[in-house]
Amino acid sequence: MNQACSQGTCERALFTPEMKATHTLLIPTMLPVHFKLIIKVLEQEGYHAKLLTNSGHSVVDQGLETVHNDTCYPALLVIGQMLDALESGEYDPHKIAFMITQTGGGCRASNYIFLLRKALAKRGYGYIPVVSVNFSSLEKNPGFSLSPSALMKIVYAMMAGDLLMNLSNQCRPYEQHPGSADRLVDYWTEELEQELRHSIVTVYGRIRRRYPQLIQSFAQLPRRAEKKIPVGIVGEIYVKYSPLGNNNLEQFLLSEGAEPVVPGLLDFCLYCVYNGIEDHKLYGGKFLYSTGCRFILAYLLKKQRDIIKAIRAQGSFKPPAYFKTTCERVQPYLDRGVKMGEGWLLTAEMVELIDSGVKNIVCTQPFGCLPNHIVGKGMIRVIKERHPEANIVAVDYDPGASQVNQQNRIKLMLANAQAESGTAVAEAAVTSKASMESTAHPVPAPVR
Repeated sequence: MNQACSQGTCERALFTPEMKATHTLLIPTMLPVHFKLIIKVLEQEGYHAKLLTNSGHSVVDQGLETVHNDTCYPALLVIGQMLDALESGEYDPHKIAFMITQTGGGCRASNYIFLLRKALAKRGYGYIPVVSVNFSSLEKNPGFSLSPSALMKIVYAMMAGDLLMNLSNQCRPYEQHPGSADRLVDYWTEELEQELRHSIVTVYGRIRRRYPQLIQSFAQLPRRAEKKIPVGIVGEIYVKYSPLGNNNLEQFLLSEGAEPVVPGLLDFCLYCVYNGIEDHKLYGGKFLYSTGCRFILAYLLKKQRDIIKAIRAQGSFKPPAYFKTTCERVQPYLDRGVKMGEGWLLTAEMVELIDSGVKNIVCTQPFGCLPNHIVGKGMIRVIKERHPEANIVAVDYDPGASQVNQQNRIKLMLANAQAESGTAVAEAAVTSKASMESTAHPVPAPVR
């Protein structure tokens, strides 16, 4: 169906059943490893899908031309990346469709899809379908649907991506052979892709049985015996995870001698499900929906527990935090009814990182993102009052922000962390010396 636009009104171009065989779904990147596995699940469902990896100033420029700067930096990048790919000449515009998520909440992310369609129509590509992936019945396309088994496999792909991210982040700063952790990630991505091809009855059991082998392979990577300063990364979900959104923040931290620590995507999914339960407590509504959220939450928590147990059993790596513990730790700071955008989870992740020993944190924020400025930057003072040792810097990202200024702010945070680390080592040495002197047996004086 072509998109006929007149006087600013457009009829939505649908992704039809016939397009499943002829069109390629182009998907903007956010979490490269996770999304590679998810794309394999889509391919098993009969779709042609490709993850966009184009980046650079051309992406930002394309976004600035079509999205107002005050709208949302992630929207600007996502739409800019899609338009940049479209006009690269690599794809036949009559044989592609774009895929984008809609949260259905108060976040402006729900409106990305309308901005993208407007931009496409403005450039004469109004016939290109834009497929919405949402769980709020916001939009449907007759040619796109996911079976229950596909949804389950996407959940397993997401958890496997979290595990690979967790282990590689703990190896990459210390690897003796540069690139060895990334090569191992690529190997296991291919291995897990093969496991996802099995039936839904057996696929999770097969993946879970690979956990010990996967973890052990990372433990066997040659690593230097040193300890670098761990730096947590929290914030708005896209800028937090996407190298395009945060100017390759993880790579920058590695180059500065730090160890990036990034909470997993599963926590955000658990947060979204948990909010369905909390909404019923606060506002009422359909009991059946709340019951379904409880069932899904229990199921996902069990799967999270499997990963944590496997990491602890091997013993070389620090496992992610258990979601229930994260929920409890935010209670003194925010009510769990605060759920706009990343809501209470953002505050909870900062507190969880500090309690786990990661007291240096970069809070990534799209400029003008009100929810994140409240539950992120706005909570830093309160967190520091309870945790004086916390070293947190809030960094704004937008097309007008200077990357040099962003990096200088992070360097200042790292300098403070290094100074504090040196002070702590010196204090520990003094304490140790004093302790040894106080417990040492005095040498008896010679008898005259």
